[in-house]
Amino acid sequence: MGVGARPLSAQSLADIAKKEEERRKAVPAPAKVYTNKDLAPTPAVSTPAPAKAADDTKDTKDTTKDTKDTKDTKDTKDTKDTKDTKDAPVKDQAYWSGRLKALQTQLDRDQAFADAIQTRINSLTTDFVNRDDPVQRAAIERERIKAVAEQTRLTKAIQDDKKALADFQEEARRAGVPPGWMR
Repeated sequence: MGVGARPLSAQSLADIAKKEEERRKAVPAPAKVYTNKDLAPTPAVSTPAPAKAADDTKDTKDTTKDTKDTKDTKDTKDTKDTKDTKDAPVKDQAYWSGRLKALQTQLDRDQAFADAIQTRINSLTTDFVNRDDPVQRAAIERERIKAVAEQTRLTKAIQDDKKALADFQEEARRAGVPPGWMR
């Protein structure tokens, strides 16, 4: 049972180059790559107006008045939009760095306050356990409940601060702000 060894013939570099050239000609052109610049900016999120209850006693005069009011508000909105674009602040380095520092300062302040509230909760819990008088325990428990509610509010505020900071950084990235301005 002998397995016969066959000599392998090596492909020449020219043959490989010809095959690769044929393969590249057969491949279709690359697809278009979409970037953020290709996408239209999303409009600001707005909530719909609350639905009004339908009254059967409504006059037709009221209906025409509502229609006029709607037209008037649309006109004023258009003029406000044009004024806002003219009075828009210049977004230079001072704007971006100042806004970033303000957001970071707010986040740091909320985190420091949350740490202080946690220390207060721990202290009140220790006092509660060590008191024998039910009246004093009740007063301490009320303070502790207030502190826990404040800590819950601060936890939500910290999450909101982090989201605002991330949204600001994304806005700066989309606006093409140099990284040095964000320090």
